[in-house]
Amino acid sequence: MSKALTNTFAKNLIAWHGVSGRSGLPWQDNRDPYAVWVSEIMLQQTQVATVLERYPRFMKRFPTVRKLALADIDEVLAEWAGLGYYTRARNLHACAQQVVDQFSGQFPQETQLLEKLKGIGRSTAGAIAAFAFHQRAPILDANVKRILARLYAIEGSLQNKVVNDHLWAIAENLLPKNSQDMPVYTQALMDFGATWCTSRKPVCLTSEKKCPFAKECQANLSGQVMLFPQKFAKTKSPEFENELLLIRHGNSVLLQKRPSKAIWGGLWSLPESPWKPKIVGASREQINLRDLCNAILPAEDVSEILKVGSLVKSFDEIKHVFTHRRLWMRVWEVRSSKVIEFLGPDLRWVPLKKLGLYGLPQPIKVLLQGLSPAHDADLKS
Repeated sequence: MSKALTNTFAKNLIAWHGVSGRSGLPWQDNRDPYAVWVSEIMLQQTQVATVLERYPRFMKRFPTVRKLALADIDEVLAEWAGLGYYTRARNLHACAQQVVDQFSGQFPQETQLLEKLKGIGRSTAGAIAAFAFHQRAPILDANVKRILARLYAIEGSLQNKVVNDHLWAIAENLLPKNSQDMPVYTQALMDFGATWCTSRKPVCLTSEKKCPFAKECQANLSGQVMLFPQKFAKTKSPEFENELLLIRHGNSVLLQKRPSKAIWGGLWSLPESPWKPKIVGASREQINLRDLCNAILPAEDVSEILKVGSLVKSFDEIKHVFTHRRLWMRVWEVRSSKVIEFLGPDLRWVPLKKLGLYGLPQPIKVLLQGLSPAHDADLKS
């Protein structure tokens, strides 16, 4: 490891940020650990443009860690709807309760204690400690890993523990000596990876701007910038299909709360059949109401819906892409002539106008928002 680079990296990065770093983001220059924490969690796996819109709204609804801790989980999930990776929202809620119950509503300053909170890993703990408490704590998110892998031409998979430990050691060595520089240094590191040392078009491969580390970056000096970090072939994402029941009575729909540990855990969705592997090139089989209900509803409820329900239509298949899988959903609309008191767990009739109070998976939210109100004849039946 270059001693000269170690001694000058933080200073040069902070100088770069003063000229080319991002500014005006709603979570910047905020030293409230709660606000820092929410922004860090929200920015994980969500584009900045989306967070720019949703972060102020979330903070307005839950302005303090106590407000978030006391909120109902359904309220939190409803506010998070559309941001994806809903485990983050459940962990936010659980973590807020931990902070209130175990730390009297004050985030601990030590990274070791922060890491023990629900949903906070080492890098997020470092960011909170650096921004809110000026602690000399490193971060190592995807952007920082890419910067360091190029700077030092680190070979091997970033998921490999030996490689990961090496990157943490480098990140620790590059920290500024003055703890008061930690907020601007940490922000600069994030900005540099997000805007200059990017995965697809780093500035060193363009003629527009000059990278401040061009003469020290080992990947650049060897002409191998795009080879770092080293990429490994991904396996093709498996595809699944299932059936969903859209049961309507007048202007209400039947929703079912999903298990907390399932995909879309804790959200409200349409009752659905188990997922099964999708066979490429095979057309989906025709289905009748009895088979559909038997595949989705508890046995006690099937006979009741067969008495008062009628199959209206099926919608076009909805394709939803998750991180590691794809799901093809076929939705069947069933009209019920009366409100059935379902025996199944977590089933609830919800008026269309109150769907905004419920956390819904994005494709289901879009589908339900497009429903037309029932006609008067439907309401009277």
